[in-house]
Amino acid sequence: MDELIDIVTKDGKPTGKSELKSVIHQKGYYHHTAHAWFYTDEGNVLLSQRSAKKTICPLMWDVSVAGHIDAGESAEKAIIRETFEEIGLNISINDLKKVGVFECFQSYENGIIDNEFHNTFIAKLKVPLSQLKPQEEEVQALKLVSLNDFKKLIDTIGNNNNHFVPSNKAYYEFVLQTIKKAYYK
Repeated sequence: MDELIDIVTKDGKPTGKSELKSVIHQKGYYHHTAHAWFYTDEGNVLLSQRSAKKTICPLMWDVSVAGHIDAGESAEKAIIRETFEEIGLNISINDLKKVGVFECFQSYENGIIDNEFHNTFIAKLKVPLSQLKPQEEEVQALKLVSLNDFKKLIDTIGNNNNHFVPSNKAYYEFVLQTIKKAYYK
């Protein structure tokens, strides 16, 4: 689906202009996305494997849920919508804790120029993995990994393990530390 996305400046500020997602990625316009990292009471993190149909980093493991923020939509509404679309989970704004906005500016061999600001949230996963329903176009698989295993996977980025998106190592490390703080309160 080619949704309409708001264009922002290189500092993430609104420009008042919107464009189709395909044009944004073709021309490299700056834009916002929403990410949610889910963790459990048992100290696990939910990872999603990107669908084989994805044009960027297919079959790599990544954030629990992520998506573009539609034109005029808030980051909170976007991640609530995306969470339901991608994994069939209903959440509310009260479930979310915003932990930051992170720059991710990448160009890919297929011509996509992806200049995104990740509006990032953490949230407790309150249902078993078996109750989640991956959206085939977006999510190949879901898994829970312990905080220790998450750390080990992050530490091996760049060693050709092809587990995580290689350019996001610092982002993953920040998320791990943030979830640890929330989990070990």
